[in-house]
Amino acid sequence: MEEIIHLKDIVRNFPLGNQIVKVLKGISLRINKSEYVALMGPSGSGKSTLMNIIGCLDTPTAGEYWLNHQDVSQLSGNELAEIRNKEIGFVFQTFNLLPRSTALENVMIPLVYAGYSNKARKERATEVLEQVGLADRMTHRPNQLSGGQRQRVAVARALVNRPSIILADEPTGNLDTKTSEEIMALFDEIQSGGNTIIIVTHEEDIAQKARRIIRLRDGQVESDTSN
Repeated sequence: MEEIIHLKDIVRNFPLGNQIVKVLKGISLRINKSEYVALMGPSGSGKSTLMNIIGCLDTPTAGEYWLNHQDVSQLSGNELAEIRNKEIGFVFQTFNLLPRSTALENVMIPLVYAGYSNKARKERATEVLEQVGLADRMTHRPNQLSGGQRQRVAVARALVNRPSIILADEPTGNLDTKTSEEIMALFDEIQSGGNTIIIVTHEEDIAQKARRIIRLRDGQVESDTSN
């Protein structure tokens, strides 16, 4: 298996007044291409901080992070933004869609930054909306869609740049049970198509759908098991 993520002794400290809060205390992990991983842990365990580092939204205080064989732990903000746009698709609990834009326009946004022509943007966005089962909802705005459909738009937007990794932060947190199951089935499909998926969740039943569960506690890996 080819490695896509390699974290080595990752430390993340945050200053709080004149104190230093140690949030991540030397985390080492390897994740292979096409793996399906759930990241779990109680509040304050460091899972959001770890996700921000994996997603190139933040840099570690110490340690190394290799993403697709490139050391990204020391990059500048602009360099990180470029890697983020190319390598990582994000799905959030709150969908983060633009309310006045249609589903199609929302999905096209990452392609604007990637420099695609308008025609190419439309074609690619149409393709991923069809992939997530929203061919008939492309011209609808978020307020005309159900929660599950909005999350599908968010998943389509995460996929549109053909990223290596999908990072999903509590992706079913705002959804009912049936809709959650539909969204998790969609992640299954995406993973079988070759994407690496990392889901941050505090829900045990959601985590069990992944193939591997990494549990954090107090800024360290407590357990790492395969399903």
